[in-house]
Amino acid sequence: MRRTGIALLAGLFVLSIAAGGWAAEPPSWATTSLIEKTATVEAVDQSTRMVTLKGPEGNSVTFKASAEVRNLPQVKVGDTVKFAYYESLAVRVLGKGEAFPTAGESATAARAKAGEKPAGVVGTETTVNATITAIDKKAKTVTLKGEDGKSVTVKPLRPEKLNEVKVGDRLVVTYTEAVAVKVEKAEPKK
Repeated sequence: MRRTGIALLAGLFVLSIAAGGWAAEPPSWATTSLIEKTATVEAVDQSTRMVTLKGPEGNSVTFKASAEVRNLPQVKVGDTVKFAYYESLAVRVLGKGEAFPTAGESATAARAKAGEKPAGVVGTETTVNATITAIDKKAKTVTLKGEDGKSVTVKPLRPEKLNEVKVGDRLVVTYTEAVAVKVEKAEPKK
């Protein structure tokens, strides 16, 4: 496991056992979530790059738009800013003789073309591998050993799921998250 570390693996495993069951053979589990929000541009100062957004509950936030927001001059008071946050977690127990995939982290990013309203997306995918080295059903814990040789013992929130895995099972945990932001032109007032 590269920079991710065994702590992330442990946390992801606890989440997977906590939130759902196993399905398919060999056991696997996945979940996704998507949160979408909108805000309205209340103020934008092009010289200082300070932007104030008002959320749907009436709350406001002011921040400095970084140089990464190359189309800030396209943003006007009244424009709508749409935010989306996507998160996915998948845990899979490898079948007999199946090799671990390459572990690591990858990232991707994209942004609007020059002259368009600002928009962008950034995402990461982290894959970690581990082997179950011990299960203590009395203490309701499982010990995981990462590819880096480090071990951690965790207590799943749903320990009954420990009945569905065994010592020696090899796990592949993939965590994906992405954030997208898009500015849309204000609707004309009627």
